[in-house]
Order: sequence, then structure tokens, then C-alpha cells
Amino acid sequence: MIRTGILSVLGVVALACASPARATGAPAFDALVDQAVQHYQLPGIAVGVIEDGKVVYRGTRGVLAVGEGRQVDADTLFKIASNTKAMTAALLARLVQAGKLRWDDPVTKHLPQFRMYDPWVTANMQVRDLLIHNSGLGLGAGDLMLWPEPNQFDRADIIAGLAHLRPVSSFRSGYAYDNLLYVVAGEVAAAAGGKPYAQLVRQEIFQPLGLQRCQVGAWSPARVGNIALPHSRQAGHNIAAAPDPATVDDFPSMAAGGIRCGLNDMLRWMQVLLDPALVPGWLDATRRRELWTAHMPMPISQRLRDWDNTRFYAYGYGWRLSDMDGQWKVAHTGTLSGMYSSLALLPDRKTGVVILVNTEAEDARTALMQALLKQYTAAQAAPDVLHYAGLIAEGQRQRHAAGQHAPDTSDRTAATAAEFSTHAGVWRDPWFGEVRLCPHGDAVGFASVKSPQLRGQVMRWQARWLVQWPQLGEDAEAWLEFGQDGEGPVLRMNAIDPDIDFSYDYQDLQFRRIGDCG
Repeated sequence: MIRTGILSVLGVVALACASPARATGAPAFDALVDQAVQHYQLPGIAVGVIEDGKVVYRGTRGVLAVGEGRQVDADTLFKIASNTKAMTAALLARLVQAGKLRWDDPVTKHLPQFRMYDPWVTANMQVRDLLIHNSGLGLGAGDLMLWPEPNQFDRADIIAGLAHLRPVSSFRSGYAYDNLLYVVAGEVAAAAGGKPYAQLVRQEIFQPLGLQRCQVGAWSPARVGNIALPHSRQAGHNIAAAPDPATVDDFPSMAAGGIRCGLNDMLRWMQVLLDPALVPGWLDATRRRELWTAHMPMPISQRLRDWDNTRFYAYGYGWRLSDMDGQWKVAHTGTLSGMYSSLALLPDRKTGVVILVNTEAEDARTALMQALLKQYTAAQAAPDVLHYAGLIAEGQRQRHAAGQHAPDTSDRTAATAAEFSTHAGVWRDPWFGEVRLCPHGDAVGFASVKSPQLRGQVMRWQARWLVQWPQLGEDAEAWLEFGQDGEGPVLRMNAIDPDIDFSYDYQDLQFRRIGDCG
């Protein structure tokens, strides 16, 4: 199948080379989108392509929610997840341009309550540091205050929790992706701008750029309408999540990944970024250059070297910067449960691609984005979606063969209250708060006080304890590891699956027993 798929798309590319280059652009893009939808069984997708500053392709497929029949169109709202970060960075740039803050301002100038674990880092962290993942915290540190949602953590909890997250490297010495400091960045914007983050985004981004349907802060799904629902894959089928509540709240992680937009608005956002003349004065040349300057080097994976001949990789303000087949690339992805996005720009060509998908689609967005971009960076022999799908699958097989996978714990048994009695009680972590490990009849439950979806059942597998979550599935399960130190009993947690989403940062938790089960 891979060979057939490659030959069919290479045929399309050959036709493109034999005739005017963009006359066959839309058919070629349609073929690639169809491959991705069929191979990965996507419930809904919206894809857009800009070439030389002009929209040359809009493609939508599928439905808002499986079983309901409403079709995705170019105005359907998707969660753009971490592609929000570029908008947060642009908002700060607007405030810098207006003289309301400076990139090198200490964070404490705007948020006096801000604290990191190390007092020196607290004093020296600048606004710019909030955007470039150089804090010294581990990958996704503290994300359990953001995810799974909804939960009862607020922005004040997140800022207070940072003081308890131990660094894993020294400040500014290396790259490790985080979300919490973008939450802080949103609060810095609010303090400097004198208005809530969501109001500033509408005022400084949506209104001047004409992003008519994008949503931030609190809003009404019934009033807005045409909203894609997230989906999960269960037993080979796409299962839609529950609809949004009557009011979507202005939840704490909004500045890190909470904005929703449709394809038309994302294409408009990209056009303005590629061509400042469309909205004169919105961001001056200096501010634009700062957003796309390499502020933090990033490690280059072997895959990037093999696929794109990448030799440069760094983080700007809300963007990943790299070279792809000798061309400058500015890009980012967005990942939330059941919602995936990807946006990539080739600024020197005024060209870009955006992908919005309403299911768990990391492999699909990767394969499709690669195939679409190669139409511009390697058009003479651009591989298709199935080519990249095959490479991704082979990499997964190799990791599995090397033992980089979750152990088979299917023969687990439910922990009994009697055998677990020495560990039962109320436990507390300084940033995550309390959890209860307490009997329910003869079984044992795990219940987080502030994160309702982290409620599950304690199980035994061989000589180890684990917790299984009825709402989150096997991919999110964790080991429970009990020990002692000089201060008394300690509970640590670690992911069972090595490929777990890094936002389940169980490894950053350190619980101490504070009481008995009531």
C-alpha cells in the first residue's frame, strides 16, 4: 500500500511539473488530505494552504461529531491548543510596542507574587524567559494543574505552585517545553495591559486582524455554534466527547492553549504574519523580528535530519524555528485530548499550511504536514502521506522491539483494603494538593481533591501498585511507589507507558501522608 500511494502522488507531482506549477495544486492537496483521512480514519479535518500570500486551498472533510452528521466547514471552530502560544507572544509584543512592558522586565515587576523554586531564578526571570522554555523545569512540569480538565486549580494556584516545582537543570541552560510559564505570561499581559488576558487578546489580536470567529475567555457555544467536538479512538472507532457546557469558562491555561478558531480565521492570521502590509502598523518590523528570532536552541532529532535535512532548530517567542530542505520554516503544533493542530510557515515564500483535526491525530498531522510542505520544499520528489505514515509506523515498531513500551499489566488484580492498609490515608503534595487513598468496600480508591478526573482504583500487578483511571484510559495510568525518607512516608508516582503525554507529569509529585481516611 505504501508503494502504491507513493506512486499515485508522485504521478500528481509529475503532472504539476509538466504544467503551470499551481494549476494542479488543489487536486494534489485534495489527494493528500484524502489519504490522511482514510489512512487514519479521521472524524473531521480542516486544511488550508497559502501561497505567495494568497489562499490557494481550503479543504474540509468529515463531521463535527460522529453520529450527528453536521459537516465540518471553513468556519468550524477547533481547539488550536498550543498554537495559542503564538497569539500570547504577539499580545506581549503589542504591549512592548505600546511601551507598557519590556522583554527584559523582571517578571516580579508585573507580578510581585511570582516565585520559582530558586530565589535567584525568581529575581532574574524576565518576561522573555516565560516564552522560550528555558526555566530549568522538567518537560511539562506542573501540567497536572492544567490537565485533565476541567479541574479546580486557578491561575493563583498555578503561580503559587511554581515555587514548589524543583528544577531539573540550571536556568537558561537548556530547552524543556512547559505550559505553566505561558499562564504566567498571560497574567503579565493582564497586569501590564490593565485588562484581563482574554479581553486583551480580543482587542489586540482578533479585532485588528479581523479574526471574526475565534474564541477566547468565557463564551457561549450555543450563540457561536458550528463547533467541532474532540474524539478518542476506542476499539477502532471514533467516540465523540460530551458537548461543551452552556458556558465555556475562562479556564487557567487559556494563554497556553485555550483559544479556538476556524480555518478561515487561521488563514487570515497566517496571511498577516506573512505580509505585514495587510494590517499596517499592527506590529512593527522590530517586534516581528523578535517573535521569529532564535532565543533558545533546541535539540535536532535524527528524524528531522533524515526527513528535512534540518541543521538549525530553535524556539522563538511562541514559535519553533528551523530549516527544511534549505528553506526557513516557522511552525508550531497544538495538542489537547481529542484535538490536534499544526501550523507551518515558509516566510521567504509567503507560504504556509494549517491543519485542524478533531481527534487524537499526532501521526496524521505529522504525515500530512510533511507531505503538504514537501510540495514546496522538495516538489520534484515529494513523498505522500502514506510514505510518512510508513516511516512513523516503522519507528514505533523499532521502539517497541527495543522495549520502549508499556509492560503488559492485563493480569492485574484489584487491591484489597486489607493488603493496602499500611498505605491508606490522606496524602498531600505541595503544588498538586491532597489525594485520598482510601477503602471503598473491599476495594481501594484514588481520589484527587482538585482534579476530579484523577479518580480511579488501586490495582496490584506482581509486586507493584498502580492506579487505573476509568475516565482517562490505560495510556494515562501510573505506578504508585511508597517509601520513606528522613521526614516520614513518601508516595511517588510514575507513568507506566513511556510514550505517555508529557502533561501527565506524575514524576514531579512527592506526596507526604497527612492523615487517616475519614
